[in-house]
Amino acid sequence: MTLTGVFTGGCQCGAVRFRAEKLGRPSICHCRMCQKASGGFFGAFVSADQAHLTWTRGQPSLFRSSAKVKRGFCNRCGTPLTYHHPGGVEITIGAFDQPELLEPQVQVNHDKRLPWVETLFDKPLAAQSLDATEMVSYQHPDHDTAEWPPKDE
Repeated sequence: MTLTGVFTGGCQCGAVRFRAEKLGRPSICHCRMCQKASGGFFGAFVSADQAHLTWTRGQPSLFRSSAKVKRGFCNRCGTPLTYHHPGGVEITIGAFDQPELLEPQVQVNHDKRLPWVETLFDKPLAAQSLDATEMVSYQHPDHDTAEWPPKDE
């Protein structure tokens, strides 16, 4: 599977931004290392062709999470960004400006899956507890900007 086109993304604060033009198979990984690195129930990644991956603002900092793997993150806001392994690099799906375009196609390390993940979306929906009109976000927008943060801050 190869996804071609222009895919952009970056971290929550905007200090690190990227552009990818050739992506591979989107996946989720249930291993404990991905759970801890993402702070979630699993890690969601898509492989990227390094020849078609450009860091357009900043660079991720790297943490060696195992003998063969390094994980990239923004050293300013902490957003998980990459998974570097001997076969290449993968980018966290949530870091893309349009993550809805990258539906996972496969699960890996399924035997490590948290036991309740299968029924997670069967749970009742709770009412919104925070008035969205009161929310003031300082998150970088989901598109490239000439500069960030804006000069008026």
